Amino acid sequence: MNARNFDKLMCEQIENAGSGKKLLLHCCCAPCSSACLERLAASFEICALFYNPNIEDVEYLKRKAELIRFLSETGYATVLDCDHDTSEFYQAVNGLEKEKEGGARCAKCFELRLAKTAEIAAVQGFDYFSTTLTLSPLKNANLINAIGEGLQTENAKWLYCDFKKRGGYLRSLRLSKEHNLYRQNFCGCVFSKHNS
Repeated sequence: MNARNFDKLMCEQIENAGSGKKLLLHCCCAPCSSACLERLAASFEICALFYNPNIEDVEYLKRKAELIRFLSETGYATVLDCDHDTSEFYQAVNGLEKEKEGGARCAKCFELRLAKTAEIAAVQGFDYFSTTLTLSPLKNANLINAIGEGLQTENAKWLYCDFKKRGGYLRSLRLSKEHNLYRQNFCGCVFSKHNS
């Protein structure tokens, strides 16, 4: 079976969407968001959702401040900050603490964040929702797209993505340097920090 080309699917969705569509884009951090937002800004009215209960308080505040600064410098999107409650993450991954990075714990974390994104997108009238998580070469785009696809509704569709394609990750490195963005060296949760 051939792997699906999520970047191609996204381009087709954008072409067929028409103008004036609203996108709720889950953002994990400013560096990853930079290239994704640059790529999508001409096609959507974007709201960047900063919902990351997997990230501890000090790191969370650093990443949120950098995303807000980047958005104020570029004007690519407005920002929606959710309540920060790390207990949601710990509840979701309970019993998976010793899993390897990229395994079942990460899948639960993706589900948690994308479910919240889908819920807000449906309630607040967004046409599409997606995430910047697929920019990272370390993230499983097949898994992330499968989760997103399963959460879409008739009104809020999943925007397929694999932002690392077409040089996305390298572009994020350049944009991070240009905007002097704080660039963390771990995914976000305490477990990934210990594995970095």
